[in-house]
Amino acid sequence: MIQLLFVVLVAEASVAAALLFKTPLRKLAVLGLDRLKRGRRAPIAVKTVAGVVLALLASTLYSMAEISGRATDPDSGGGLTPTDQVLFSRHLLEASLMGYSLFLVLVIDRLHQYIRDLRGFKKNLEAVSKHNKVLEEAKLGISKETEKYQEEIATLNKEMKKLKIQVQEKTEEIHVAEDKALAIQKQSEGLLIEYDHLLEDNQHLRIQLQSIDLRLSSSS
Repeated sequence: MIQLLFVVLVAEASVAAALLFKTPLRKLAVLGLDRLKRGRRAPIAVKTVAGVVLALLASTLYSMAEISGRATDPDSGGGLTPTDQVLFSRHLLEASLMGYSLFLVLVIDRLHQYIRDLRGFKKNLEAVSKHNKVLEEAKLGISKETEKYQEEIATLNKEMKKLKIQVQEKTEEIHVAEDKALAIQKQSEGLLIEYDHLLEDNQHLRIQLQSIDLRLSSSS
């Protein structure tokens, strides 16, 4: 399951990275997310997947709590056995991966929404700019309606300022989301290193268990 979670985490990080940078991959990622959200059954499927992940996360946390409870139980002699340590480390890694996976899903959704909003604002800004240009050209040829056009131009200029402010705010939000996504990528690299260390610890613990079994069998 850990390998599957790593594959999912890498795929999500790739989608987030594609949304961060203005490349042809961003267009493909946005189109894919648009089609995924347009389907009638898409929300149901997303909620189902999220429910399954949350259920797995809850099960993993429960297993970790159960192992910790055995460590504090005086009847069990106190402390964790090597097997419990391996299981606890594995559950901890699984819970971390599932948590980061859910967080990446939220980041991808936010980035997708910010990109769509930013495109809409840019289109509106271009339409307002064209309209403003037409009004300014008409102003030169028609002197009777000068005051009316000036009022419309002033209103359009206010709208342009508002749209520019909104575009700037969305751009800042995207920069914040980009920083978060880059931080998550660095944390993912740290998890990979931690996973390698856990594999090594697991191997050492197995060797210790084998030696203990051999001692017990020889003593019996």
